[in-house]
Amino acid sequence: MKSKLITFERLADWLAAGIFVLAVAIPGLAQGGTQGPPPGAGQPAIINPRLEERARQANEARLRNMEMEVSGEAENQRHVQEAISNMKQDFTRIQVLRNDIARNLVAHKALDYGLITNQTGEINKRAHRLNVYMLARAPENKEQNNMSDLGSEEMVDALVKLCKLIDRFTENPALKDVATIDAKEKDKAKEHKAKADADLLAIIKLSENIQRKSDSLRGPR
Repeated sequence: MKSKLITFERLADWLAAGIFVLAVAIPGLAQGGTQGPPPGAGQPAIINPRLEERARQANEARLRNMEMEVSGEAENQRHVQEAISNMKQDFTRIQVLRNDIARNLVAHKALDYGLITNQTGEINKRAHRLNVYMLARAPENKEQNNMSDLGSEEMVDALVKLCKLIDRFTENPALKDVATIDAKEKDKAKEHKAKADADLLAIIKLSENIQRKSDSLRGPR
């Protein structure tokens, strides 16, 4: 029993010593765990106005860039729609003019050089505008380039040739929706495009030659 009492006494002493140490250490630990003054206490943080201004300017620049991108995309779409509309108008008008010329030829009417000058001049102008979008490239045809010396007796033949060129050009599969072209038909599509390019350039050249000649043969203005 005595030894147990000694043990209990020593345990009591150790517990008392431990409690004293904890009592001394806990406030220090509590202070060491604190990471700054509580909210509202101590000096306020220093704010750099230049950094804030730079951040604000960067945000504004990003917003402006986003607005410009949206505006630019809308502007591009508007230009695309205008181009499509112009092409449709030119394409249709060239066919209307072709039909007018063909109708007069079939009726064997006397050649009205003033009318022919206006018709071929408009065909030339609209064909040129189509080429702005099509960017036709084809080898030059020497026969067509030498038609600047077109005689009055050859005018009918030249007008017939112009009508046939317009027919072939407007019926070319390359002018249809390219989305319907199968991948296996790419080579054929390229061939059609090359023919369309050649025909468009031929229309431009021939209409110019006919216009020039008919203008020289027209009566007093």
